[in-house]
Amino acid sequence: MKNNIPETPVSSDLSRRGFLQSLGGGVTIMFSANAFAQQPKGKPEGKPAGGPPPGGGFGGFGMGGPPPDVNSYLHIGEDGKITVFSGKVELGQGNTTALAQMAAEELGVNLESISVIMGDTALCPWDMGTFGSMSIRVFGPQLRNAAAEARMILLEMAVEKLGVPQNQLSVENGAIFASSDKNKRITFAQLTTGQKITRKLEGKAVTRRVSEFTTMGKSPERFDLRAKVTGAAKFTADYRFPDMLYAKMLRPPAHGAKLKSADTSEAEKMAGVVVVKEADMIAVLHKDVETAEAARARIKAEFDVTEGTVDENTIFEYLLERAASTPQRPPQENAGDEAAGEKASAEIFEHTWLNGYGAHAPIETHTALAWQEGEKINVHVSTQTPFPVQTQVAGALKMPPENVRVITPYVGGGFGGKSGGNEASEAALLAKTTGKPVLVAYTREEEFFYDAFRPAAVVKIKSGVDADGKFSLWAADIYYAGDRSAEMFYDPSARAQRIYGSWMSFGPSAHPFATGAWRAPGANINVFARESQIDIMAAKIKMDPLEFRLKNTSNKRVRSVLEAAAERFGYKPAPGPSGRGIGMAVALDAESYVAEIAEIELNAQGGIVVKRVVAAQDMGIVVHPNGAITQMEGCIMMGLGYTLTEDVQFRGGRVLTTNFHNYRIPRFSWLPKIEAFTVKNDELEPQGGGEPAICPVGGAVANALFDLIGARVFQMPLTPERIKAAMK
Repeated sequence: MKNNIPETPVSSDLSRRGFLQSLGGGVTIMFSANAFAQQPKGKPEGKPAGGPPPGGGFGGFGMGGPPPDVNSYLHIGEDGKITVFSGKVELGQGNTTALAQMAAEELGVNLESISVIMGDTALCPWDMGTFGSMSIRVFGPQLRNAAAEARMILLEMAVEKLGVPQNQLSVENGAIFASSDKNKRITFAQLTTGQKITRKLEGKAVTRRVSEFTTMGKSPERFDLRAKVTGAAKFTADYRFPDMLYAKMLRPPAHGAKLKSADTSEAEKMAGVVVVKEADMIAVLHKDVETAEAARARIKAEFDVTEGTVDENTIFEYLLERAASTPQRPPQENAGDEAAGEKASAEIFEHTWLNGYGAHAPIETHTALAWQEGEKINVHVSTQTPFPVQTQVAGALKMPPENVRVITPYVGGGFGGKSGGNEASEAALLAKTTGKPVLVAYTREEEFFYDAFRPAAVVKIKSGVDADGKFSLWAADIYYAGDRSAEMFYDPSARAQRIYGSWMSFGPSAHPFATGAWRAPGANINVFARESQIDIMAAKIKMDPLEFRLKNTSNKRVRSVLEAAAERFGYKPAPGPSGRGIGMAVALDAESYVAEIAEIELNAQGGIVVKRVVAAQDMGIVVHPNGAITQMEGCIMMGLGYTLTEDVQFRGGRVLTTNFHNYRIPRFSWLPKIEAFTVKNDELEPQGGGEPAICPVGGAVANALFDLIGARVFQMPLTPERIKAAMK
């Protein structure tokens, strides 16, 4: 993979038009990968006509408006090398390699011929960002179309050069040859020499069938693998520029706090320390990071803080009191007569499910490095959204966006949490003020404080089952989790869904601080609530939970993943609680279905030990099988955190969680035996893989807990204290 990350400051003086001119000769296909205008090929089962895509279509972020009609380029150079330019970024999910596979497949070239340049606002077209598991399922199909169209153009050129009809030509390894005589051939490089063809994608080319694949469906070595394994990969904080300064900001003690006074005189006395005061920002800078930290500690500041009383224990009542009086009712999730469904029920079940705030807790904190070059600013930043960051920095510096170049190096964990942040604007403003490169890297405490948390949420469910063990009623009231992964793919005769508030809030809201995207935001509580409620119903009528699910769904993809997981697990039917400690859950997210079966036990302290997880995922065509499995395994590992331990502590606007001593993310010692696999479904275009498998973890483990001890915990995380309380 071509690495577009510079070792030293580089010129930002490159317009989009100038960049296209700089590509030189060859063939360039311009195309759009607009998530809102373009939908993936193939409609997953259950997709409502006119409704959002199942599994959580990622709504508008309000960051810069809709994309233009062209937001990606594919270029075939005169040397035969192919370069894909995209505003997406590599977050560790392996999308760079998978996208290169998709381009190579349609062009008929070796993977080594493909370079992918991502996340550089001077080189790449505008893109809203990398989130929602959309790189492969939304950008991927359009990239395939562009590559297929480029192949068609080259074939047309080869007809003239070789004097062979197009239907008698074949493409292989970057060359076109007569099918009957391989010696009659011409390479891409020979065809493009002296040419300069630029076209907008017309969508006339036909992409290859699965049976024709030679690159997709294989697992080549990831482009970033060796650099990351050997430590050669550079993240934003790894860069060192001449005269670079480390910046440390004066931060408030609580959200909503107002600065009353600040005495910086002691910091100013320190040798080499630069103090910058700009509007509400006070920063100290030094060439040594520890000296900068010591200087910040010498600032004597007084803040006006309104002390709140709400905390992680009282937040749920607090949120319910502030919920909207009129909910949203997604039309595809409301059908049948709720009162009639209740009347037809032999048993009615009403329960409330809770989940507190969750942090993103990436190992790499928010980091930005900025330097000025004439009237322009360059910024290395660890972000999922380079173009919105460009707009944000330009606004903060009051300069045209084209004068700001954002370059995204490797990103050390995002999970939705690096979709926003002020570090880039802070670094850029300080670089402009001091005239030197400036690095702003959040401390762990700052990372927790400024995080846009996964929101605390409440889900209330009333459900019913008739005398024959069939679903008769499902009514869900969802507070602050939105409707992601809340789809009812079971078959109740009456269903209702009422949504009170989204998972995202960056302005004034009911929350004491910002909430936002988190790996499948809102999905964990929605799936936990639904799948736990399903198990309660099955246990009450003494039916095996797998049998109950299969009896109550006609969705073929749901049945497929459930049956595949059960077979791989070696599942033996038994009504719960059976004392075995086995539970299951199924979810739909990013248009992929996944079923998980977990096996647990309790340790001497009464805590859950997850021994084994089997996960079966239907994600359509699988581009890079090993990459898909790795994503599933990572989801399950991360899911253990929100299920067992992760819970932000706070009081009012004060975030009391400050580091990993009081926010326990999963440890290697926790990890169970994970058996993750994909269920073949080549009739469907590739769907999302970065988030689905995290969704059922909480539900599967909670149901395994009930199966083990016969008691139900209604709030995540499933701590020893809550387990003991449930057993009383």
